[in-house]
Amino acid sequence: MLNFQLFPRSVAISSELRNIIDCFEHIYSDISSENNEKSSNEVLALLYPELETLGFVVEKGKSEADKINVPVLFGKNNNVDKCFFADALSNDGKIVIEVEAGRATENNQFLKDIFQASMMYNVEYLVLAVRNQYRKHFDFDRVYAFLETMYISNRIHLPLKGIMLIGY
Repeated sequence: MLNFQLFPRSVAISSELRNIIDCFEHIYSDISSENNEKSSNEVLALLYPELETLGFVVEKGKSEADKINVPVLFGKNNNVDKCFFADALSNDGKIVIEVEAGRATENNQFLKDIFQASMMYNVEYLVLAVRNQYRKHFDFDRVYAFLETMYISNRIHLPLKGIMLIGY
């Protein structure tokens, strides 16, 4: 079953975020971590047409030309001095999507995704997609517990309006 939760939990899911969830639901049988071992790139490739209909720019490959640069720092003459890559970005630049597979919790990739999205210019929401289960543990539950703790403790304040966690 597809799982999702918006953090903070005191905010309702917007229609834009609901549309992204629908994209995952449309392809869920092909990406379900209970039945598939797809890499994050394979999941993103299946999401590509779904997200494109919503106006997202989606990473097409790992070459420099296929990646999506999101500005972080600006320099002289408004040139971009630093950028981070995103798996997908909404046409207004306010929603960034990161799709993870095995590295989500194994290497704490989800923490890097949160940090980078927090630094990206104009980004308001991070959609973080992780496997429901990987090997013998439950990545969605692990990331959920981390986000729940972060938001309830109120000790770290992110510049994002929210993080949508999706478990596939």
